Amino acid sequence: MNKKFKSSIPFILLMYFFTIVQVFAQTAKPLPVDKYDSREKHLKNIRQLTFTGENAEAYLSFDDKMLSFQSREQGANCDQIYTMTIDGEHKKLISSGKGRTTCSYYLPNGNILYATTALNDEICPTPPDPSKGYVWPLYPTYDIVIADSSNGKILKKLTTEPNYDAEATISPKGDRIVFTSLRSGDIELYSCDLEGNDIIQLTDEPGYDGGAFYSLDGTKIVYRASRPKGVDLDSYTKLLKENLIRPKQLEIYVMDADGSNKHQITHNGKANFAPFFHPDGKRVIFASNMDDPKGRNFDIFMVNIDGTSLERITYFEEFDGFPMFTRDGKKLIFCSNRNNSHPGDTNVFVADWED
Repeated sequence: MNKKFKSSIPFILLMYFFTIVQVFAQTAKPLPVDKYDSREKHLKNIRQLTFTGENAEAYLSFDDKMLSFQSREQGANCDQIYTMTIDGEHKKLISSGKGRTTCSYYLPNGNILYATTALNDEICPTPPDPSKGYVWPLYPTYDIVIADSSNGKILKKLTTEPNYDAEATISPKGDRIVFTSLRSGDIELYSCDLEGNDIIQLTDEPGYDGGAFYSLDGTKIVYRASRPKGVDLDSYTKLLKENLIRPKQLEIYVMDADGSNKHQITHNGKANFAPFFHPDGKRVIFASNMDDPKGRNFDIFMVNIDGTSLERITYFEEFDGFPMFTRDGKKLIFCSNRNNSHPGDTNVFVADWED
């Protein structure tokens, strides 16, 4: 045997070992039995897909085989975009690692849509002044881009406005994008085709409109919105001039895909967000702090699109949110603080759904 080749065997075995460990660490693991809550009757066979850091907004590809999501790993300053299989394998960085990224979503051809500040400034943007309290920053340097899911290369910049453009998702029909923008001076929802053309403004009332998703048949849109009045409107307008909003009161709304027939389906005065249609088009699943008097704990709820039959889905004492169904309605993707390795971690989970 060649001496040089022989001496390399321990190195090869070592690399093989670390490869196996890496793949194993990224593979879904069943939630421990003692972590189940009998009240979560719709969730069966819960599997954890990520295990450290802050992972959120995990959304499925058109074939339900892949997930794109944003993640801020331990020690990192800003979220970046990753992909992995629905089994938690083959985790891969898609964004450049520069700037801040958010709200990724698969295109029908398998490429990735997301918002990034890196095209305007490679440095992670400064977070809001803590003296402002809990606020969401609307960084004007956010633009929506399309990236190659195989190598992360940015293929197209969809937005060119010098304002906040983000929160983009795609109709399951594969023909339209809905996104959030500050281009009018208020936070409104818009839709466009997959090339960024044929832009249509969908909302026009004072207040925040965002976080929108299409129904499976592409005919309706569900979203979160605030409708401040009086002093609250003055406060909202003042913060907006600083590219900030305070998401204290957000209700869930449904409208037709062209912006018509808007109607409110929650009326609890709390922070409701991350709504998503059940594949039957008759129900919406969403996250809310409505059951916590202190407003700190978020759980997942479901409600009919006419606002009836509200049902609580999760009961974990910390955060549960960002629910999304597979197209057949048999699985639910969600993010949660449950079974954390470190305090403050948020991880991605998949569960079998039982009606």
